[in-house]
Amino acid sequence: MPKMKTNRAAAKRFKVTGSGKVRRPKGSAQHNMIGKNRKRRRRLRDNDIVSSAMEKRVKILLPYG
Repeated sequence: MPKMKTNRAAAKRFKVTGSGKVRRPKGSAQHNMIGKNRKRRRRLRDNDIVSSAMEKRVKILLPYG
């Protein structure tokens, strides 16, 4: 049986933790940071966990994650 292909777009956006949860970066943190206040920029630094509703869909795209 051939290897399954990983969706490369998903691989660049998501990482699977050791416990099996899926991490993702927060949105709106790439540019236009001057217009955002300091508290908001600080919150955007941390990664977030993908919701349980979407987690199954993301894991299908990352078969070896």
